[in-house]
This record gives sequence, structure tokens and C-alpha cells, in this order.
Amino acid sequence: MSTVIVDYNMGNLRSVENAFRKIGAPATIESDPERFGRYGRMVLPGVGAFGDAMEHLEATGAHQAIVEFARSGKPLLGICLGMQLLFEKSYEFGEHRGLGLLEGEVVPFDTSKFDHPLKVPHMGWNELFVEGENPLFKGLPEAFYLYFVHSYHVQTTAPSASGKTLYGYWFTSAVQQENIFGLQPHPEKSHNNGLQILRNFIEL
Repeated sequence: MSTVIVDYNMGNLRSVENAFRKIGAPATIESDPERFGRYGRMVLPGVGAFGDAMEHLEATGAHQAIVEFARSGKPLLGICLGMQLLFEKSYEFGEHRGLGLLEGEVVPFDTSKFDHPLKVPHMGWNELFVEGENPLFKGLPEAFYLYFVHSYHVQTTAPSASGKTLYGYWFTSAVQQENIFGLQPHPEKSHNNGLQILRNFIEL
């Protein structure tokens, strides 16, 4: 089953493509939303601003194509900004509507809750603590390190949360709802742990 990496002008595509190639499962970068349905799995990566991303997705028709793909039951993985886009709204530089596939919103780190000074963006290696069952984490321990780069995070009380990370306070760093998966960290930058996650994704 083939994998499509959605190109919506938000960067980081080649490193994701290279990671899939490294595990022997080449993926195709695709910008034409009319072609998305031809693939068996979708990856929505991204680095950049939420509002700009949604504006591009809506202008090109990719918004609806991604929603239809998710509703088809095929596996969909959002990474970093791609995970945040799965939710209802974001407060990054204003208020912006998301894809609405998952319940929750995207908020900035609240530094007033930090018990000691920490830099934002949250950048570097940190632990993801697994909550519940998520097939993406098969073969990994209950807590493991991945690479993060972000200033905003998901806030949700929905049962989709399947991983959490501590940076000043606990925040949701992984989600799953049926065929929809999201990771705030970058598996493509996370060496063996990240490659294991991508292997698990292509086995879905």
C-alpha cells in the first residue's frame, strides 16, 4: 500500500521522504489533491504557521481532500504542524479554523505555569510517555525520546490523546482516533525511535 506525503508549501518534506526511503518504504510527495485518494496512507507533515497552512489547504482544495481521505478509513499521520492542523482551531497569530478531524485546539505554551524558566520554542530531545494503546508505538518502551521543535501545543480533553510530554507542564504530544494519528515531535529527526514509528505506520 503506497504512502503520500502532502505538499502544501510548509517545508520539511524531503526529510520525511528520506526517512521513509531509509526504512525501505518510499513515499511520494504530492501537491495535487485530486491524486490523494490513489494512495493507501497519508502523511501530513509541516513546519510553519497554522494560519498560512490552512489558507493554502483551502485555496488548493486540499482541505476537503484530506478530510475525505480521513473519512475513508485509510491511515493518516500528522506530524508537528500537521498534527495541529487535525484539530478544530489554533490561536497562533490570531484564531484560525483547522481541519476539525479531532476535538481540541492549539495554544501557545503558557510560560506562567513553568516552575522554572524554559525557552520557547521547545526544541530538542524530550520524552514521550505512552498513554493507552497506540499501534504506532509497537516495539517501543512506555517512555522514549523523540525530537521536538514547537512553540504551540494541542490542548484536548478528548480520549484521542495517546502520549504526553513534560516541558514546564504536561502537554499532549501524540494522539490517535481510529485511523487518524498525530505526533507533535518529528519522527523523521528522531533516529531509531522515529524510524520504528514510521515502520509501524506503514504496517497499518
